[in-house]
Amino acid sequence: MADGAKVALVTGAGSGIGKAAALRLARDGLRIVALSHNDEEVAKAVREIEEQGGEALGVTADISDADQMRQAVQQIEERFGRLDVVFSNAGINGVWAPIDEIQPDEWDRTMNTNLRGTYLTIHFAVPLMKRTGGGSILITSSINGTRVFSNAGATAYSSTKAAQVAMGQMLALELAKHQIRVNVICPGKIETNINDNTEKRDLEEAAQPAEYPEGRIPLTKGQGAEAEEVAELVAFLSSDKARFISGTPIWIDGGQSVLVG
Repeated sequence: MADGAKVALVTGAGSGIGKAAALRLARDGLRIVALSHNDEEVAKAVREIEEQGGEALGVTADISDADQMRQAVQQIEERFGRLDVVFSNAGINGVWAPIDEIQPDEWDRTMNTNLRGTYLTIHFAVPLMKRTGGGSILITSSINGTRVFSNAGATAYSSTKAAQVAMGQMLALELAKHQIRVNVICPGKIETNINDNTEKRDLEEAAQPAEYPEGRIPLTKGQGAEAEEVAELVAFLSSDKARFISGTPIWIDGGQSVLVG
């Protein structure tokens, strides 16, 4: 096994769940590789980790680009010589529109970012994790496509989220012999800025009317969770306390998906 403190790669670390998880894992003493497609976000995340006494490497990369992700993992090996935790979190909502209106390039962008990006992150990370001696892989999926199918026009997004659960469960078996655990986190409504990269068109065409009891999130009467609450789950699943948990999708949604699924 490689020497030194554990190292965690967090994609989408510039904001939202990814940034909250990076800061939380750093407080547990992990050295953080904060990866995002935005230089400024990367620099800010690294600065905040260092201000709280942690160690971080900032990497700017497009998770859907094979060469960039290969180089990102090379940087991790050169800097730290090991990789223990991978939080494959980066993703987009993309375009939400009726199936006959969403365009092939819009569909492909969502698939390339969410699904290809998850594949490339894990594909290049696993050899280093094997050399390290094991570890934990976490994938951010969603309640959409796994328990909830009522969000009009979200077919591309939901398809990627369903596929991520299948990928995680397949890999949990494949990688168990290398002492690598794989789990999938399925958040509901989280107070982040992911809606900034969402385009919604003509959703009334795809919508199916439905009636729900008052309060879409039973535990909080509709209030979404904070990204830091998901970060606590990331920290637990990344730790030795979760050493017997693998191949498991975990919904963190205040009961939202039970109500509307």
